[in-house]
Amino acid sequence: MALIIMQAFSITLPGPAYDVLMPSPGRPSKKPRTPFGERLVALREAAGLSQAQVGEQLGITQHAYAYWERNSVALRPEQLVRLADVLHTTMEELVRDNTSKRHGGGPSGKARQAFDAVSRLPRRQQAKIVEVVEAMIEKHGKGS
Repeated sequence: MALIIMQAFSITLPGPAYDVLMPSPGRPSKKPRTPFGERLVALREAAGLSQAQVGEQLGITQHAYAYWERNSVALRPEQLVRLADVLHTTMEELVRDNTSKRHGGGPSGKARQAFDAVSRLPRRQQAKIVEVVEAMIEKHGKGS
């Protein structure tokens, strides 16, 4: 009968120790973000917030908010107003389309100038104006 004696030894690797509470970046997406998703990520990071924190303030899960950053989504106006508030930005900054050549260096139309002014109003007043404009657009759409 043979007697085998085994001895355990530890190996120390260079670098920080593993921490169970260390935030994980998650797995990378296989498809590129939408332009809106790119703006959401940039604005969220500029505000110093995690996806979980934004989701909590919006009353949704982190997973649901992450979907907004990765995919094309159709948000309700009240969601956009709340999202702009949480991210400490204006509605214009949130929904603007940088790929459009229409808003280049040339002069802006009266409607654009008006909405630029609206974006500087308090959030509650912005929401009221959005409601009125949407009602007018809906009424005009039915009348056509």
